[in-house]
Amino acid sequence: MSSEEIRALMSAAPNDRLTWNTPLSEEHAARLVAACAPAPGARIVDLGSGWGELLMRLVESAPGSTGDGVETDSEAVARGRALAGQRGLAERVRFHEVPAAEWPEKDYDLAVSIGASHAWPGGTTEALAALRATVRPGGRVLFGEGFWEREPDAAALAGLGAEPGDFGSLLDLIRQAEAVGLRPLQVTAADRREWDIFESDANIGRGERWALAHPDHPLHDGVVAAVDERRTGYYGGYRGTFGLAYLVLSA
Repeated sequence: MSSEEIRALMSAAPNDRLTWNTPLSEEHAARLVAACAPAPGARIVDLGSGWGELLMRLVESAPGSTGDGVETDSEAVARGRALAGQRGLAERVRFHEVPAAEWPEKDYDLAVSIGASHAWPGGTTEALAALRATVRPGGRVLFGEGFWEREPDAAALAGLGAEPGDFGSLLDLIRQAEAVGLRPLQVTAADRREWDIFESDANIGRGERWALAHPDHPLHDGVVAAVDERRTGYYGGYRGTFGLAYLVLSA
């Protein structure tokens, strides 16, 4: 039984129940788009874009704007290109299979990165500095990153596979942004309902639905075990301890 095969079965890109691979509601997404406020003709980049749903909404909100989605997951890129084509955005939203930390273009009006700070060797601080360097003076950054809502206990750390120093508080995250020259315009965090829906539709739900549909498959028991591990890690571990913040920042 291959752990890689199990991860592939539970991966986000082919999961049509996920609008985006992050805990985010439609109302919350609309507020982020409004706060980013891309102007007509804006140049936008999403570093670690996944299939680019948020990028496409930002582009749709600003006539004549264009977007670059930078992503290494080939399945996510394929989904993004298909969605862009279906929405008439194929000429305005382009996807590139390049690591986020290696993307060379600058002077964007808006740079986005949600849950992708691991793409930079230095993590959060280096990601924020890279995003700051990617936008023009006066441009904006939308940054999504984890933080501790409260001091993590052993169960929360085990559920995430994390160490206490991997994240700080929400205020620590804001200070990190300020330290590289970014000023917060709007700070919000995924709420409990957004997290519950995301976890139910993502790894836990996708794996559970697959296992129910394939009771005799050789990978069945492995998928069930992976689902149980994820469910325990979330509901018995980091739920209410680990948060995801969305920072709209001015450069």
